[in-house]
Amino acid sequence: MTGWIIAFALAGVTLIALMLIGRIPRSTREITAGALLIGLAGYAWQGNPGLAGSPRSVKADIAFDEKLAEQRRGLAERYGPAGQWLVMSDSFGRRGQTKDAANILIAGLRQTPEDANLWLGLGNALMAHADGALSPSADFAFRRALTIEPEGPAPRYFYGLALASSGQLQAARDLWAPLAASAPKDSKIKAELDANIARIDAMLAGSDPASR
Repeated sequence: MTGWIIAFALAGVTLIALMLIGRIPRSTREITAGALLIGLAGYAWQGNPGLAGSPRSVKADIAFDEKLAEQRRGLAERYGPAGQWLVMSDSFGRRGQTKDAANILIAGLRQTPEDANLWLGLGNALMAHADGALSPSADFAFRRALTIEPEGPAPRYFYGLALASSGQLQAARDLWAPLAASAPKDSKIKAELDANIARIDAMLAGSDPASR
């Protein structure tokens, strides 16, 4: 319980300090609070507040998903501020330093908080840090990207991928179906989406007794 009290107290003190001492603009207070919530969500997901402190070193053994990064570059990245942060984040991810990969993107979001590509990259980085699980903080990042670019192909594609991998098949289908319908005919992405949707439909039908 003490761990939770300390975590919330630190978050509150940090926000107040940023507002009073850092004098952050009113327009950025929401994103600052959101960043603190990401930290608390990550603590809730990964932390063990009831355990005594016991520093130890853990060797990272997480494979960097080059195929996923390549898909992201094809769908989302453009020349601009987001590109450099994503490249730096990927370099940490390749070395298994998933926490640093996520922190790089958080730093980028402090400069450009309305960049959907950075939020998208953060969602992917946080999933890698959680060994592929859709943690609350990763879900927040994907939703933020989707809010900024609701009709963008990248947020819908990658959030759908995250939802599908976490077993939320219907939610993934709801995102992918309109995207597949609007994708260029005979394109690689349309073929992939159609195949994924077909697999989801088969799994949903198999899990529904009324459809047997």
